[in-house]
Amino acid sequence: MAYTDSMENSTGSVSMSEALGQSEAFLNFQEQISRVAPIDRPVLILGERGTGKELASARLHFLSRRWQKPLVTLNCKALTATLIESELFGYEKGAFTGAGTRRIGRFEQADGGTLFLDEIGNIPMEVQEKILRVVEYGRFERVGAVQPVHTDVRIVGAANVDLAQMARLGLFKQDLLDRLCFEVIYVPPLRVRKGDVMLLANHFAGRMAFELEFDQVPEFGKKAVQDLESYAWPGNIRELKNVVERAVYKTNGSVITRIDFSPFASPFDPLPGPGTSLIEPAEHRTVLAPADVTSTQNTEKVLASHEDTVLPTEELAGLPLKEAVLVLERFRLSQALITARFNQKQAAASLGISYDQFRGLKKKHGM
Repeated sequence: MAYTDSMENSTGSVSMSEALGQSEAFLNFQEQISRVAPIDRPVLILGERGTGKELASARLHFLSRRWQKPLVTLNCKALTATLIESELFGYEKGAFTGAGTRRIGRFEQADGGTLFLDEIGNIPMEVQEKILRVVEYGRFERVGAVQPVHTDVRIVGAANVDLAQMARLGLFKQDLLDRLCFEVIYVPPLRVRKGDVMLLANHFAGRMAFELEFDQVPEFGKKAVQDLESYAWPGNIRELKNVVERAVYKTNGSVITRIDFSPFASPFDPLPGPGTSLIEPAEHRTVLAPADVTSTQNTEKVLASHEDTVLPTEELAGLPLKEAVLVLERFRLSQALITARFNQKQAAASLGISYDQFRGLKKKHGM
């Protein structure tokens, strides 16, 4: 399949030009996509942030028998539980306040084609149940409707979390996971794609130089190449693109000699002190730590080493049941708050509890 700069789908254009690589890890990953694409079954794409999971879903679609039908995408992390249900299944006129007309959901938009559910681990359990019925029976009801709607959709899900572990902990519906994982494709992180960093860097540099109307594309100096190839790239391709574009626009000549990995690096960084409202670095946070769990050293070790949005799944197994439940409870509260953009009423609704119950749990954990 030859990639062009973009391929059209029902939600706009999907850029395919960043699906570049020559490393063994990248080629094996592409081969896995090519093998499963023609088989009309659900697929899960797992990988770190910025690795190109949406590009992988586009390749799956355009290599499938559904390639002439719509490719519809939905980022499940950006929506509340109520909005996710409306976006996926649509709603009837008058289904709720503000529903002035009937709206077609993503499942209907993708009929005959592919529905890509990004950050699928953030879908609430009650919505997962409805998705399971679509997978099993090919039908669903719009919000506020009684008549079923039939649809023929291939689901491709993506996540940067361990869905199998979430299912074991009761955070993801096991039946749905079983039906979605006909094939599981892991997107290789950039740090293991030896030889691909400079290939991608030169590609991004060329595009940026064209955008800025430079007479020529700046080359990377020896030191810049060493810096790019030795960096671990925690943000993967998305981070590489930003770093390279920044380096191109800052260069004063034909050779890039300096790479700035952080746009925040400055000799004038403010120091924490009275009146400063700096955000505490993630590595210093212990937001998951419940106030009444700090009684054991094991619990403190588990919580101190994780960010508030990362569930310490492996270490949970080593905790006593009571402490593990408290850790999990606090994690779900934090996750719900973040998903609801810190709207406490929406966070409570997504957890299936009342606003007063949510506030009580928040107080219990000292959040």
